[in-house]
Amino acid sequence: MAKMNSPMPKPSTSNVASDPQSPPADPIRVGISRCLLGDQVRYDGQHKRSTFAAEVLAEHFQFVPVCPEVEVGMSIPREPVRLVGLGTENIASPRMVAPKSGIDWTEKMNRFCQRRVRELESLELNGFILQQKSPSCGMERVKLFGPKNQPRSVGVGLFAAELMKQYPLLPVEEEGRLNDMSLRENFLVRVFSYSRLRKLFKQRWSRGKMVEFHSQHKYLLMAHQPAALKTLGRLVAEIKQYSAVDFRNEYGNQFMHILNQKTTVKKNVNVMQHLMGYLKKVIGSTEKSHLLSLIEDYQARLVPLIVPLTVLQHYFILYPSSYVEKQVYLWAHPKELMLRNHV
Repeated sequence: MAKMNSPMPKPSTSNVASDPQSPPADPIRVGISRCLLGDQVRYDGQHKRSTFAAEVLAEHFQFVPVCPEVEVGMSIPREPVRLVGLGTENIASPRMVAPKSGIDWTEKMNRFCQRRVRELESLELNGFILQQKSPSCGMERVKLFGPKNQPRSVGVGLFAAELMKQYPLLPVEEEGRLNDMSLRENFLVRVFSYSRLRKLFKQRWSRGKMVEFHSQHKYLLMAHQPAALKTLGRLVAEIKQYSAVDFRNEYGNQFMHILNQKTTVKKNVNVMQHLMGYLKKVIGSTEKSHLLSLIEDYQARLVPLIVPLTVLQHYFILYPSSYVEKQVYLWAHPKELMLRNHV
């Protein structure tokens, strides 16, 4: 049974019910590279402020800023460092070196990263936004230098590598990649879903609560990986065969791996067609034709997802369904983020 090495809390003795539709009692904490909030902590004394993070996401998350290079003891400004290891057996374990002075920060940085990542566990983070191409925070495509100073963009920042190693299910994304609307939507869906999953397992949970949680996420999961949804459903059906810890770990692994798959137009169309099935006996042929035409327009990429989805939501307000109204797919993230206006 796979162990879920992510900051997922152990079941507690609380008997408070978990309701994913209610506002979160605790803030949704998300780690972030400190320079993205506008702090002048970069090697040149500047910042890399992200307007989206600092002004939009800050309304919904409680950010936990981290700057590994400053926290490890580097000055501001400072000689830049880079990763070295290309062309050697250490490509997966590069060294962090200041090329002009020759100072090697590798051991000190690695010790810091291990300690800092352990400290972050107590804050119960639900995601992390990293500065791209940084030798400490870059998630991918960081320049890795060889003996002849010929770089290739194949490295991972030392802090980012430790973070993803210790918490493989934690939603992690680079700020630059969030400019891609499909990646942005996927990341934020994972953050909010991870938060709800944490909330469930943090409280006293039962088979009934687990079935309810899974049922509420059915169409969200279907929009990401329909085939894997069936496998996860079998796991829930067989919950009595597992210990609480084993089930929590296995469900968390599968749940987050499904959401890690990006949704597509085809998958969203499939979900909306399924949801229309709950309306077939209550809406007339004219309304049905109009809704189908909007879904077809979305399928042809003439309108964004928000258009047919808003009409669906409207009909479910007029003709309530106790099952559908609990579906997270319809409210996967705050409408103020306008994520479905662009996908």
